[in-house]
Amino acid sequence: MLEELAAATAGGIPCAAATIVRASGSVPRPVGTTMLVSGTGVISGSLSGGCVEAAVAAAAEEVLADGRPRFESFSYSDTDAFAVGLSCGGTMDVFISPVFPGTVPSVPPPGEPCALLRRIDDGAASVPLLIQDPAAATPAGLLSAHGPVLAALLGVDPARAAARLAPLLAAGRTGVVELRESGGPECGSAVLFLESRLAPARLVLIGANDFSAALARQGRMLGYHVTICDARAAFTNPSRFPDAHEVHVQWPDSYLRGEAAAGRLDARTVVCVLSHDAKFDVPVLAEALRRELAFVGAMGSRRTHDARLAALHTAGLTGPEVAKLHSPIGLDIGAATPEETAVSVFAEIVAARSGAAASGQPLRDVSGPIHPTNRLRAS
Repeated sequence: MLEELAAATAGGIPCAAATIVRASGSVPRPVGTTMLVSGTGVISGSLSGGCVEAAVAAAAEEVLADGRPRFESFSYSDTDAFAVGLSCGGTMDVFISPVFPGTVPSVPPPGEPCALLRRIDDGAASVPLLIQDPAAATPAGLLSAHGPVLAALLGVDPARAAARLAPLLAAGRTGVVELRESGGPECGSAVLFLESRLAPARLVLIGANDFSAALARQGRMLGYHVTICDARAAFTNPSRFPDAHEVHVQWPDSYLRGEAAAGRLDARTVVCVLSHDAKFDVPVLAEALRRELAFVGAMGSRRTHDARLAALHTAGLTGPEVAKLHSPIGLDIGAATPEETAVSVFAEIVAARSGAAASGQPLRDVSGPIHPTNRLRAS
């Protein structure tokens, strides 16, 4: 949102930012989505695909007129929801605040990790706090870099605030954060909206083949930083994988070990082993499964899977470590081609990263809200 805010106020004209800060049921856009209304009436972005934009724009004009932020809550009836393509009703809370020229923090280059912290409960427009490199945030680091600003912005003990915010920043969360001093409301409280922008999550594909090429295309479309690694130079030609950001000719276990040592693997990293060769598969899976990654999967038949499990146990992996392996990789959707297999694999990756809320079943066969209602989400 920072780039859009900077552009909207570049001419010295204020704008109003309307951000979804809470959502329940089926709503068209996730928490953190922002629509901007400039002082000249220009609208950019969308919160609902057209259902509530007129009401939000009208409220934004009032915010621009009196300079005071406000909350608006929009509920969808089943009829309204159907009109915007939803299968059930939902509610979203929108925080609308004025943004004045000169109050937008310096915009980092596109893609550079950052987080924006705004107070949304004090009834007055506050200057947002920009936090660089949120993935590396620690309580001590936040206090050192932003202690006085946190104290002024929050009105609560900045040490307590830093301790609460640091893990959320490191995880790349977006959502409402409620801070309250021990002892009750009279001791101080603050409601914040944290909006994170981390570097793209990594997709590491082991094995240079047609399945890797298809997964690289799908992964790049979904916003991953894609790496392909294989020890066989004859197959690992970058021209075969135009959608990969990196192509490495190296023994995969050595590559993964080096990336981990350099701090380039984290809890959002996805590793897919597609090489169909035990001399590559077992060592690299042993490296991956011993680390806290988002997803580790391996392609192969059930017979290959059983042999692979035995080899991993022989290599010294524990039961909980081996249990993290998704193998044979993918959901059962009848995939045949590499492109269809990529859809199958990414369906499982998305479901696994979504946690227990994802059933993996057809939506027509399940009940309840279609979209997750977590107050904080990871980027």
